[in-house]
Amino acid sequence: MGFDYDLFVIGAGSGGVRAARMASTYGAKVAIAEEYRYGGTCVIRGCVPKKLLVYAARFQGSFEDAAGFGWSLDEPSFDWASLIAAKDKEIDRLSQIYVKLLDQSGVTSFDDRAEIVGPHEIKLVNENRSISAERILVAVGGTPFKPDVPGKDLGITSNEAFHLTDLPNAITVIGGGYIAVEFASIFNGLGAKTTLAYRGPKVLRGFDVDIRDGLTKALIDRGIDVRLGVSPQKIEKKGDDLTLHFDDGAQLQTDQVMFATGRVPKTDGLGLDNAGVKVGSKGQIEVDGFSQSSVPSIYGVGDVTDRVNLTPVAIREGAAFAQTVYNDQPTNVDHELIPTAVFSEPEIGTIGLTQEEALSAHGEIDVYKSEFNPMKNTISGRVEKTIMKVLVAAKTDRVVGVHILGPDAAEIVQALGIAIKMGATKADFDATMALHPSAGEELVTMKDKVTVGG
Repeated sequence: MGFDYDLFVIGAGSGGVRAARMASTYGAKVAIAEEYRYGGTCVIRGCVPKKLLVYAARFQGSFEDAAGFGWSLDEPSFDWASLIAAKDKEIDRLSQIYVKLLDQSGVTSFDDRAEIVGPHEIKLVNENRSISAERILVAVGGTPFKPDVPGKDLGITSNEAFHLTDLPNAITVIGGGYIAVEFASIFNGLGAKTTLAYRGPKVLRGFDVDIRDGLTKALIDRGIDVRLGVSPQKIEKKGDDLTLHFDDGAQLQTDQVMFATGRVPKTDGLGLDNAGVKVGSKGQIEVDGFSQSSVPSIYGVGDVTDRVNLTPVAIREGAAFAQTVYNDQPTNVDHELIPTAVFSEPEIGTIGLTQEEALSAHGEIDVYKSEFNPMKNTISGRVEKTIMKVLVAAKTDRVVGVHILGPDAAEIVQALGIAIKMGATKADFDATMALHPSAGEELVTMKDKVTVGG
């Protein structure tokens, strides 16, 4: 049977673009469709613009710290419109790079919404025509989720936060995950009166408890109103102000309410049911270790599969798909020991098991922990501790988890991830010469331990 294309990719984000380009270089005839902008969540309204806003928000602290080092500064001022314009210019540049890379790889691009009609058929909605393909790869990513509370449409999500006309004087961020604490840090750093409200007892569910507690204290110390154990009940608008009602009876007036209450796979209306593709409770495409769905001709990579929702993972899954299907090199992506960062203020870098997970997996663990005042803070006067924690399986001496809260945590953990992935032991850490003076040297000089479990 003849097809228009060997492979049709729906979604031109990081995973979809990588898969399309690699499949094309392996000799496949490939097309890709993108209904919004090339680059996907990460480039357009995720990792990249968020990190740019994080950089902007950190200047306030840098200005404050500078006085301790002898710098005298006039009262700094901030212009939101200038930041957003600069951010938009960079995002446009990156998006065009994605377009060029696809073209240079020989991939046919359609600026259109694509919907699945059958196992081998796709409909381009705007052009109102059908295209056939031997295989279909779905890489449409995820979309923000809003809880079903009255007035939820008055609130924004991370999508809209990047395009606000003005910086709000006051904003309330609902949620306790990494998006919530990152945007709370951003808005607080840029000068907005910021409240972070989360229904759970601690922010960052799934992270190590010492890091969760350390970040909460740091957020409060930096002026964020952190409210735990509360959920929004409704949002009302009176004039230009919003009133947020909580389930504990409290009311809060705010200029903006931002929901950072999770993301769900963007599969609504995609037509997966037309082909009989099995999906999970969140709408995620259920796939095997090679990203193949219940329908042999349809695959999924990235956040739409709800495995590990990180950009580098989507890229690796896209590459593995192309290698498996078009290069006769079956590749199963390893989703274990993935370095992770939270670009809050202060920053978090982590890899491996939390203390609770390590106890469950290994029975007995050695816990090494250090809290110290970073060298910069000794002169700047800022009171904020760096926390470093190393978890070791007692029976094997293997390092099974490292968790850092403090400046440059992400950079440290990325490099450290190589050693952890290779199976480094605490003895390997101890045998490594310290680089002085640096924060990272603490990881190879820790001696005091507490043995837990057993």
